[in-house]
Amino acid sequence: MHLLDLLAPARIAASARLSSKKRLLEHLAHLLAEGDAGREAALYDSLCQRERLGSTGLGHGVAIPHGRSPALSVATGAFVRLAEPVEFGASDGEPVDLVFALAVPEHFTQQHLVLLAQLAEMFADEAFRARLRAGADAEALYRLVADWRPGHSAAA
Repeated sequence: MHLLDLLAPARIAASARLSSKKRLLEHLAHLLAEGDAGREAALYDSLCQRERLGSTGLGHGVAIPHGRSPALSVATGAFVRLAEPVEFGASDGEPVDLVFALAVPEHFTQQHLVLLAQLAEMFADEAFRARLRAGADAEALYRLVADWRPGHSAAA
């Protein structure tokens, strides 16, 4: 499964203005739920439950909040680039501005780990992070993620 399979242009926000980690998680749950209020609440709870185990802030201004939910039948993702970074409890102490949320069905165990590994690889690339931060809008961010492949840097 490619990361693009998880994403839709409607679940990407460029230059979002959110004041805290809590507001960011609420916004991500909203994007992931695509208008389903019951699913939104379940996804928010799932993201928060995972964060209580330890921050999903990777460092370098990146976070990958994720969780499993019985409210889902397929894996889904949302990407937010923040206008101003927010404190997220990352191991390097830096606030985050690039956030990819991942929500998977309860039974996605191995697939969940593979997707997280792909996200970690994608965000480990300093040049790719810079391109995400420079992307003009949500469409440009979507194209960058679409062009990224595991084991290779995205095209400049």
